[in-house]
Amino acid sequence: MTTMSASDPASFAGALLTIDLDAVVANWTLLRDRVGGPARCAAVVKADAYGLGASRVAPALFAAGCRTFVVAQVEEAIALRAVLPADAEVLSLGGLPPGSAAEFAAHGVTPVLNHLGDIEAWTAFCRERGEARPAVVHIDTGMNRLGLGPDELDCLIEQPERLTGMSVRLWMTHLACAEADTPMNAQQLGRFRMALARLPAAPASLANSSSVFLGPAYHFDLVRPGCALYGVNPTPAAANPMRPTVRLDARVLQVRSVDTAMTVGYGATHRVAGKGKVATIAVGYADGYPRTLSGRGHVFVGGIPAPVVGRISMDLITVDVTALPEGAVAPGALVELIGPNRPVDTVAEEAGTIGYEILTSLGRRYHRVHVGGTA
Repeated sequence: MTTMSASDPASFAGALLTIDLDAVVANWTLLRDRVGGPARCAAVVKADAYGLGASRVAPALFAAGCRTFVVAQVEEAIALRAVLPADAEVLSLGGLPPGSAAEFAAHGVTPVLNHLGDIEAWTAFCRERGEARPAVVHIDTGMNRLGLGPDELDCLIEQPERLTGMSVRLWMTHLACAEADTPMNAQQLGRFRMALARLPAAPASLANSSSVFLGPAYHFDLVRPGCALYGVNPTPAAANPMRPTVRLDARVLQVRSVDTAMTVGYGATHRVAGKGKVATIAVGYADGYPRTLSGRGHVFVGGIPAPVVGRISMDLITVDVTALPEGAVAPGALVELIGPNRPVDTVAEEAGTIGYEILTSLGRRYHRVHVGGTA
């Protein structure tokens, strides 16, 4: 029996995911320069840096000058603390889970407080410790998801003593429709400005990736880009200003001849219309390649597109390579699923989803390679 050497796992991996840290840094730098400097530009690295690996992405961004990092959960924040210097600021968007205040303090994580209960718990903890520890207060201006709603905001404005004991690091809000040119953006901006005028003075933060491109009125003191750092287009109505950051190549396992009356894959959903060839590729929905790409997606083989045929299964996809030149594809060859010919937003559009979902679904079975940055 032939055994494979572990010395070069890329040589036999089913799929290779290459992550360009220099491109991530370049994207952050573009946004930093747009808003006026590193102190004004954070980096959202939640969901394992949108699937790219926060333990590699965050240090590369810190080396480039980023000092504020944003995650969604305290567990993410604690893990991030282990790979960042002490002077990095880590914000956790998910509020203050019951009994978690001491964990936030022990790890130097700044909580984002989303309701009056969060504020009460954090101020009580600060008073008990005799320390005015920082926190971000989230004001909901129209998302109706997290943050102080209108009634809670009015209560806080009328009773600012509720903040006694803590230090407000930021007032923040989040746009619901930043990717589009919609009146709701200006409405939320107006609500945020009115709230700030009635609250104790502190820095403010509104803009996510797309909001950065709405202009200086949306920038305030700190912007919080996420998807744009990883190459997703923050301006869908225009050309993508960001650099692509990932490439996904998967290996051909088998090439077979097919002819009329044959079917391909589960459910026999693809019926062969004539003599041709089908290649089976070592990736499937267990690897984050969406099942919705069945019969809709494409891969590129040597720069030539080949359509996905049949249903995508857990570990495999099948593509029609009939149009490729003889010998252009063979077992062991790599085909491009995401890359120069297949930007992540294109894959997302074919799958009926968004680039965020494609990136954050990238599987753990890929052989991952980080290049550039601190790699």
